[in-house]
Amino acid sequence: MPWEFRSDLPIYTQLIAQIQQRIVTGQLQPGERLPSVRDWAAEAGVNPNTMQRAMTEMERQGLVHSQRTAGRFVTEEASVIRKLREDLARTQVRDFLAAMGQLGFGPDEIADLMQKEGEISL
Repeated sequence: MPWEFRSDLPIYTQLIAQIQQRIVTGQLQPGERLPSVRDWAAEAGVNPNTMQRAMTEMERQGLVHSQRTAGRFVTEEASVIRKLREDLARTQVRDFLAAMGQLGFGPDEIADLMQKEGEISL
């Protein structure tokens, strides 16, 4: 998955979001060793200090952990990954509902549309 960045958000927060996405989708497996900060920064085309900031924040969140001489690894705690997945889903739902509200749709109209989409898509 290539790294993609927008100009309206800090790069380190976008790095965190993209790494989180890779964790919840299984592109990065629990317990998997992560590339070094320098390697990942080079791949993403960002300053190593920016990647380090993102990794430090992810360690603070408990999504990754360091082993002194072995590098960083994705957490193996399923509950942490499950909570991250649910949090990301809630954010998507909130953003969707806000956008629909801006279009003038109320809760019942949104539910009707969701029902119709479900019949078509599923």
